[in-house]
Amino acid sequence: MSGQIMHGVRVLDLTNVLAGPFATLHLALMGAEVIKIERPGSGDLARQLGALVELNQQGMGTSFLAQNANKKSVTLNTKSPEGKEIFKKLVKGADVLVENFRPGVMDRLGLSYDVLKEINPGLVYCAISGFGQTGPDAKKPAYDQIIQGLSGEMALNGDERLNPLRAGFPVCDTVGGLNAAFAVMAALYHRERTGEGQFIDIAMLDSIMPLMGWVAANLLIAGREPVPMGNDNFTAAPSGVFRTGDGYINIAANKQQQWEDLCHVLGLPELKTDERFKKRDVRKHNRKELTPLLEEKLMERSTTEWVELLNANSVPSGAILSLGEALTQPQLKHRETLEDVELEGIGNIPLFNLTAKFSETPGEITESPPRLSAHTEEVLAGIGITPEALAELKVNKVI
Repeated sequence: MSGQIMHGVRVLDLTNVLAGPFATLHLALMGAEVIKIERPGSGDLARQLGALVELNQQGMGTSFLAQNANKKSVTLNTKSPEGKEIFKKLVKGADVLVENFRPGVMDRLGLSYDVLKEINPGLVYCAISGFGQTGPDAKKPAYDQIIQGLSGEMALNGDERLNPLRAGFPVCDTVGGLNAAFAVMAALYHRERTGEGQFIDIAMLDSIMPLMGWVAANLLIAGREPVPMGNDNFTAAPSGVFRTGDGYINIAANKQQQWEDLCHVLGLPELKTDERFKKRDVRKHNRKELTPLLEEKLMERSTTEWVELLNANSVPSGAILSLGEALTQPQLKHRETLEDVELEGIGNIPLFNLTAKFSETPGEITESPPRLSAHTEEVLAGIGITPEALAELKVNKVI
């Protein structure tokens, strides 16, 4: 083992709520020292967000716990002159800065990239926002659901009965965070070769759009408007959700051979030569006639039986699990996707580990999510601030 891949990289994390913290979480899980700069007294808003009121009151809401492992918490009022000077000292020794304020906030604080790169030319500065730093919508407020609507993503979901429909989790926030983490890694690689830092402008709207590449290509290149199809897969048939004897099953017979194998397993060989279903593109147009014929057979057995039988015969299929079932399934346990972490005063909590499995530099959770300001004295002592000066900064509410 050669240690974690980002060991020795120092990240100043000025982010709040989700997109930014999700980005810095991935850097932290890969071994970066992530110093979370929080507002004195309140900190990251996510500290008050979650399903357990008692944790919210402790400033350790479940929303915060989910994405702040391996980070250090430092409280600092960057609006104060003393806070600005301390922050600039921290920047001098940092490799990366990540923030997700609205465009212009860091400029107004006097802490813009142009100011900070004079202090540290090698700084990789990543700004995450809803719409990016420039353009007609740059200053508009951006929450995940707003971006889902403006991206066209909500218009793709649901069916003729329920549309538009938002995704059941904040997909735009999280993919914005992943895009930012990916970009920071690329910028650090560039700096390794050239010594140059740079400014990275990440927009949640930009980040979600390429995820719809197939659907967008059908419109942009083929002129084909998307049609909300609910649980059906527009690229093939039969491919989607089907009723079984005790619930539902996902079947993805996307290849011609898989379709023919499905007919064989279900005991419906006549469908293979039926003109309505014989060829892939014709089947897609006749899926409403096909589905009842398949479900009549699928209703004869349970989902579990069909999943085993179909997969054994090279027809991709799977159960449709509840979130609780999904989180406890054997494959995730084998992959160690979740790890129990001891949190003082709260107990063991399960948190997601790094899901990229590096053979030589594996990621790991080494520290639980921090209490507000837990590392202020440690980090500021590291830049030469004495205990006496720290006491004065507390009195003046700088920390």
